[in-house]
Parts: sequence; structure tokens; C-alpha cells
Amino acid sequence: MATTPHSLFDSLQSFPTGNGQTAHYYSLPQLERSGVGAISRLPVSIRIVLESVLRHYDGQRITEADVRNLANWQPRADRTTEIPFVVARILLQDFTGVPVLVDLAAMRSAAARMGHDPEVIEPLVPVDLVVDHSVQVDFSAMSNALQLNMQIEFQRNEARYRFLKWGTQAFNGFSIVPPGIGIVHQVNLEYLARGVLESDGVYYPDTLVGTDSHTTMINGLGIVGWGVGGIEAEAGMLGQPVYFLMPDVVGVHLSGSLQPGVTATDLVLRITEMLRQAKVVGKFVEFHGEGAASLTIPDRATIGNMSPEYGATMGFFPVDEETCRYLLATGRSPELVDTFRNYFQAQELFGIPRQGEIEYTQLLELDLSTVEPSVAGPKRPQDRINLSDLKSKFADLLKRPIQEDGYNKTPDQLQQQVAVTIGAAQDSDCVSGGGEQGDDRLPAGEALQSDRNTAVLTELEMIQNRPTPDCVPGSEPSPREVTLGHGNVVIAAITSCTNTSNPSVMLAAGLFGKKAAERGMTVPPYVKTSLAPGSRVVTDYLTQTGLQPYLDAIGFQTVGYGCTTCIGNSGPLEPHLDAAITGNDLVVASVLSGNRNFEARVHQSVKANFLMSPPLVIAFALAGRVDLDLSQEPIGSDRDGNPVYLRDLWAAPEELRQLLQNAFDPETYHRLYRDFAEQNPLWAEIPSSTGLVYEWDDSSTYIQEPPYFEDFSMQPRAAENIQGARPLALFGNSVTTDHISPAGAIKSDSPAGLYLQSKGVKPTDFNSYGSRRGNHEVMMRGTFANVRIKNLMVPGTEGGVTIHQPSGEQMSIYDAAMRYQQEGIPLIVLAGQEYGTGSSRDWAAKGALLLGVKAVIAQSFERIHRSNLVGMGVLPCQFPSDVSVASLQLDGTEQFDLQGLDQGLKPKQEVSLVIHRTNGETQTVPLILRIDTATEVDYYLHGGILPYVLSQLIQKA
Repeated sequence: MATTPHSLFDSLQSFPTGNGQTAHYYSLPQLERSGVGAISRLPVSIRIVLESVLRHYDGQRITEADVRNLANWQPRADRTTEIPFVVARILLQDFTGVPVLVDLAAMRSAAARMGHDPEVIEPLVPVDLVVDHSVQVDFSAMSNALQLNMQIEFQRNEARYRFLKWGTQAFNGFSIVPPGIGIVHQVNLEYLARGVLESDGVYYPDTLVGTDSHTTMINGLGIVGWGVGGIEAEAGMLGQPVYFLMPDVVGVHLSGSLQPGVTATDLVLRITEMLRQAKVVGKFVEFHGEGAASLTIPDRATIGNMSPEYGATMGFFPVDEETCRYLLATGRSPELVDTFRNYFQAQELFGIPRQGEIEYTQLLELDLSTVEPSVAGPKRPQDRINLSDLKSKFADLLKRPIQEDGYNKTPDQLQQQVAVTIGAAQDSDCVSGGGEQGDDRLPAGEALQSDRNTAVLTELEMIQNRPTPDCVPGSEPSPREVTLGHGNVVIAAITSCTNTSNPSVMLAAGLFGKKAAERGMTVPPYVKTSLAPGSRVVTDYLTQTGLQPYLDAIGFQTVGYGCTTCIGNSGPLEPHLDAAITGNDLVVASVLSGNRNFEARVHQSVKANFLMSPPLVIAFALAGRVDLDLSQEPIGSDRDGNPVYLRDLWAAPEELRQLLQNAFDPETYHRLYRDFAEQNPLWAEIPSSTGLVYEWDDSSTYIQEPPYFEDFSMQPRAAENIQGARPLALFGNSVTTDHISPAGAIKSDSPAGLYLQSKGVKPTDFNSYGSRRGNHEVMMRGTFANVRIKNLMVPGTEGGVTIHQPSGEQMSIYDAAMRYQQEGIPLIVLAGQEYGTGSSRDWAAKGALLLGVKAVIAQSFERIHRSNLVGMGVLPCQFPSDVSVASLQLDGTEQFDLQGLDQGLKPKQEVSLVIHRTNGETQTVPLILRIDTATEVDYYLHGGILPYVLSQLIQKA
């Protein structure tokens, strides 16, 4: 975004670029020399935000007071000051990017209907969208799984991809990295990030926000960035600063070094546990000290990636020489890297600070030598378990009551074993794998996951029309009987951006697989294995080192380059296996190298999900169960029947060191990140429409014009009290955006499934909720519909059900919401602590709005979801610390008034919740209105951030 040069505080200075030229920059040291503040004692992350505020000073939107306020950040001050942060670029992934583009297209349509130039809606900063969330593990453990999965991906998502291609020609500065290249965060790390940028001769740091929680992975490269909701990103694209309260900054001093056999994954699980306990939600976290300086960039990125899991806005590592080495090794030009180094040295921001050099709100210590091999689960990433304790922990969880996050199995049930014949032919006809055009069926076939070692498939070019997981010419049933019980591993996935970006753990996995294959070890047939590297670079170095064939031999063939199992795109289990699991209520497990393991996220039939390093994923896949102590017990047996232990297969440090140099070859990065269209003919073949305004197709079940601008007004509304509201749901603690927002498979008997069938879409063509995020009709029907969500209004049940009041009828949350809308009754949602934990899913807020929810009242909120609620015009309110749904003894029969809104809104003001009970009693409870900033007040009064921005752009046009 272009800004008019200024020299407030004589801050416009010059520095030498990498090509020997002189360029300008806004000097932070000059602010200190001018007496503005003690800049050199500020956290590095605060200084980088300060540079943006200084550079964008215009006396109106950003004032001198904004610069002074941030320059005088105090470690333990009250956080009431709002920061206007203008980022350098925006990063999208396709699940969140499609609805962002839908909203922008809808804004253009609204502007055109009002007689305005639709081009007033135009991104003012560069926007990159990486298509990485659409690939699903339908095919696995076969040589051409990658090609087959990509073919189905394009078949299922053609409507979405056509729409994305329209966006590239309709909007300037909107670029797409097509499917099959890599996970958005690794592509950002390896390719998109520049470190330092230039506009009109002025250089400045690379900064961004992204519509994925794990945007923070880029913090490992010294780049300030974090995840926001799509609606917030849209405002950033259209010239609005990202507003946030001046944050606390927690310093984490790292000392020592990791012990042999301890991975970066073990480290990040320890950090996640530690920082969750320290309650860093909504805070910046900054790592420093000699231990931090000793970590590689991939290790730092692994830690930054999991910021959402420990609740922080960022997990930031400052720039140093290691950063420069990584940029060079991944193909950035020497000239750029020299400019990058010179810039950060000129800003006095080069080098990892040592202990005591920076003032922090809170200081935490971690000696890296104390980190132990670990896993995390079975429901939350912060629930770390020492590897040696997993067996006893899982046994305890099986017996523990559900109220204590256990599985409530009786002694008889603990011993339950079920014989299952997998790979037997099914009775159903062969069906297609999805998409809007449902013709051309294939002959009946068999689920190819039934027997990974004997499945026979023709090559991709021999497959006619539309391959699907249970419909592949050339595959033959291969029935096998297996025994299944609690604790068996049914999914083993090396997946997700967290670890598949890190050569140390990926090469460790390759060496582990090599040793296992050489001993003749195999994975049990009930375990679905998959390898989804973060980018094609990983495949290149696994191939160059000769390790990929060994991974292939034990079932870890590459299934795709994208975010697969970690976001619920694990694909189907073998159907007989799935039926046995659900029919017998078995607590089976998944093991994955991801960052998320919330209930029903990985697979709806898998109740226990454990995060771990890639080599441990292979270990547990070979073992076939999680209820064992790998520090003492053997993984399995070799071909001669001899026991094989974890220590026998684990890579020695010197083995890894010899191979790591293969992971960083600049020419490889140049080759793999150029001419995407030529490297992906399937993308090149996707047709695209043209024009500045999108031609909406009423018959599409993927892309529909949303209703957010139907009653659009240029003027803000007056805030009104909410009277006579009914609760749509009462929830406990840790309700995640996975629980709230539609995700995963669409059930045929769900409101969304029934809607799609009414539009002529067969269940086999439903695709996933994620792929249909551009259709609000589907998404609102799937809101609060997670199979594991527990509405306390309906005790003893799971799933999206509620009680309509006052009729007392039990029905789906969607049906109840529609009935309340017909009756003209406003709705609220009440919840416990950490409401909205997890991914930055806009539909957790958009769906609530469309269902008629006017306010969400909780004990605490996660940062992004609270912001998203305000951004959609839904009020977030917070109970006092000693008040909860339980303490108020609410059961859902009550009616509620939310009062104090009509007196004029102010950030964090006190409002009153009046509870009307069925026995005639009335109770008033004070609440804190969690509209945190003055800007958010404006957003809410305009009906949300999108109407607000549209009115601003039209007024300026």
C-alpha cells in the first residue's frame, strides 16, 4: 500500500542495499535519539509493529499519538490503547480464501447495485492464496496415490477452482499458488516470504496476517504475522489497519540444548504445555537467549507454528545470521539477503537478544536439555504426555468418567475385542467421488485401503473417468480378518505444516522407516498410513537421500501436498472397519505429526488422537496400538521374530547430520517454485469466467451470494437491548471452532445433507463442509453440528441438537433456530472457558449470525473468535470470574434480557444479563461487553466489519 513519505521525528533515514545502492527506511533508533522513547529496550516484535505505525503516519488514520503510545510500551501497563497495524501483505488458504473471495465479490455486487464503480473494492496490499486444504486422503499406501488424490481433488472442487480463477483476473494483486505445490505455511516460509520489502524507494519489514491460525509459522523467520479471521483479512486487504490492543509480551528465555533422541516436535509440545499453563492467550511471545539462537529456522518455525495451540498471538524469533543462511539456502538471491541483513542491522534489530537485554511483561525459563520425548492428546494439543507414560495414561483415560474427559469404559468393556473382516466386497454399486456433475459411473470395485500390500491398480492414465476410493478398475477384494480393540491405531499420518516443514524430523522419519523396512517390519492392515509433505522439496530430499523407497515399502507413500489429516481430510476408513468401530463404540486412535487433535477433527469415528513427531508416527503405526510403553516394550518383531525396540530404529545424530545438507539446495527451490501452471496441467485446464462483477449462479451448490449486504445502509445503527432471548445452546469449557464451525464430512440425514439432496446432489457428491464454505446455505445448516459437541440443554447427548422452548421439543440446532426466527425470538449462546479455541474459522461467527444468535456469553474467549464475532455483528460478553452457567444453575428453559446496550456503546463496558426463570424468579448478572476497542464499536454499529468497510470505500470513491 503506497504511503506519502514523511519524516516525523526526522525518522526517514538511508541505508546501503545489497547492490551497493542507497535506499530509505524509517529509522527506529532515530526515534530514541529524538527522545520519543527507549526503543532499544522494547521487545523486537513490538519494534517491528512500531515501524509500520511510524511509516504509515498520516496525521489522520494514524497519528503522532499512535507512534508515541507504542514507542512508550510499558511491560505491565493496563492494555487499553488501540494499535493500528498496516501489514505488508495478506496470506490465504483455500478453505478460508474462497469465502473471503465470495465476500469481496458480494461487496462488488452490492456496490454495482448502488450505482457505484465495483472497482472501489480492490485489494490495496498483495494477496497470495495457496490451495492446500482441498486434498483428501482417499487413496493411500500405493505408488500412484498422489495422482489419484489430485485427480479426485480437481473433480470435486472444479466449481471452487473456477471461482478462484475468476478472482485472479478480477482483482489486481491477487495471486494463487495452485494445488499440489505445498502447505500454505511452508510455501510462505520457502517461497513467498521476502524478509524485507520496498515501495517507492522505502524499505520495510515483511509483515502479514493470514486467514489460518498457523500463519505464525513465519515468526520463526523473524517476520511478524499472525492468524486472523477472513473478515478481518478482508478489511486489511481493503486498506483498513488491523486494530488490536497494545499487547503484553511474554519473554521465553531458552537455554541449553536438546538431548540426543529429542526432536523439535518434543520441544514444541513442551512449550505448548508450558505456555498454556502460563495463560498467554492474546499475548505476544518472544523467544530469546542462547538456546533460541542455537535452533535452526525449521525448529523455530515449528515453535512459531503452534502459537495457536499455546494461545499466543505470536511465537516470535528475532532475525539473526541463521535467518540469512536459511534465506540463501532456500533460493533467495544474495542481493536480497544482503539488503535484508543491512536493513535489520540499521534498525538495530539484528541478532537474538540475550537474557536481560529486553524488558518483558513476564519472563519464563526453559532449559532445552530437560525436554523429553513426548506425545500430546487425546483431545487437546496442550495435554502433553511423556512417551514412557502413554500406556498408563491411556489406560486411565479409558476408565475415567466422561465428565473428567475420559471414556467411561467398564472393566468388561476394557477387554473388548472385535473380529473384523476387512477388504470384503460390498453390496453397493460403484459411485462417484463428488462434484457437481454426477454422471459417468465406473464398474463396481473395492475400497483400496482394505489391504495396502496387495491392492492392484492400473496407472492413472488407464483409469476411466472418475476414480473413487471404493471404485477403481483393476482393484480386487482381498479379505483379511483383523482383531480390533480399544487403543488400536487406525490412522497414522505424517501430515501438517508443523513438522513436515522440518528436515530434521522428516529425515529422522525416513531413517526410521529405512531401518524398519530392512528388518522386514510391516504395518498391520487396519492402520491407514499416509505421508503428506509440506512441499515438494521434502520429496526431493527424501528421494535424493534414498529414503523414500523405504517409506513406500512400509505404507508411507506420498498422498498429496497439502493440509490433510490434521484438518480432517483423512479420508474414509475401510467401511467394515469403520462400522465395527462405531457399532462397538471402540476407542481407537490416530497418530499424526500435526498440531490439532480436537474431538472429531481427524475422523469422526476416531475418539483418541495423539500428536507426535514423524518418526514416532511410524513407530506407533508399526505397533498398531498406542497402549504400550515404547521406552520399554518392543514395537514389534522383525522378519525372524526377534523383538525390535524404538532404540533399534531411531536415527543417531551423526546419521542425521550427514543427510541434512541435502535438504538445502537453492537450485532445488528455484526449480520447484517456478512456472506453477506448467507443473500442474490439471490447474491449467480449469476454465475461468471473466469480468469485474461475478455472475452468480443460483443453481450452484458451492458458490452463492451471501446475504450480508441485503439490508446495507451507509449509516450506523443504534445499539439496542436484547429482550426475551432464548438460549440456542449451553456449552461447557473448551468449545472449539471445530465444534462450532462446519467441518469434515456432511451426513446425509443432517440439515446440510438434506438441503443438498433437495438441490439434486447425491450423498456421494456431498464433498466436505470445507469445500462448500462459499455457500452460506450449507454452512449455516452445519453450524454447531459437530458430532462431538455437547449441548448441556440436552444432557447425555452429543451432536448438534437442542430443546426448543417453550415447546420442549428436541430437534437439530438449525431447525430450532429457524423456528425461533419465524417466531421473532432472538437467540443467545452461553458457554464456559476458552470459547472459540482453535482455527480462525469465520463460519463459527458467520454461522452463528445467520442462525439468529445476537450474543455469545462465555467465561472467556479465544482471541480470533472473539474478534470474528464482533466482525459479524454478534456481541461477545464475558461473565465475571466467579460466575458460570453451572453457578447460575441454568438449564435452557430460561429467557434472557441483555440490557445497557441502548445507553451508547463503549469498549469493555459493563452490561446486565437479566435471567427470567420458569418459576417466576428474576436474577441480574453483570457482564463485561467484550467489544475491546473503539474501532470494534464502529464495526458492530454498522452490522459488522464488511458493511463498515463497504460504506467507507463508497464514501471515499
